[in-house]
Amino acid sequence: MRALYLGLALVFLGFGATAQTSVGFGGVAHDASQPIEVTSDSLAVDQSTGEAVFAGNVIIMQGDLRMAAGEVRVVYAGTDGRNDVQTVVATGGVLVTRGVDAAEGARAEYDVIDGLLTLSGDVLVTQGATAISGDRMVVNMATGNGTVEGRVRTVLQSGDQ
Repeated sequence: MRALYLGLALVFLGFGATAQTSVGFGGVAHDASQPIEVTSDSLAVDQSTGEAVFAGNVIIMQGDLRMAAGEVRVVYAGTDGRNDVQTVVATGGVLVTRGVDAAEGARAEYDVIDGLLTLSGDVLVTQGATAISGDRMVVNMATGNGTVEGRVRTVLQSGDQ
């Protein structure tokens, strides 16, 4: 589990297609080289499938990045005797925070190899006074670039507020 992830709120203006936004938490790229701490009520490991499932009040922290979920499944790509994390899938009221930035949704999938975090299911991202909601959000954790899709809603504020 080398790296983990991720940001939406009440809005007024509706857009139907895709919105491009900067959703990199904390304003800088995430440092995936930091150690990861996982806390949960239980852990089940299946050596035949290369999966580990953390269940019950799961909290994952890496530096200033934090994820909470009901369950987190970790899929390993065991090559050359190494257990590199390939994918992390969180379900059950997923909340990702970094500083004052936050994202929530029903499911999150983090592709460790490509550094892409996909949050889906009533996604809500908040970054300070800015909020965006939609059905799905994809964030490149290295660059902070992301997209929100599916009945995107936000409130655009002027610089005077």
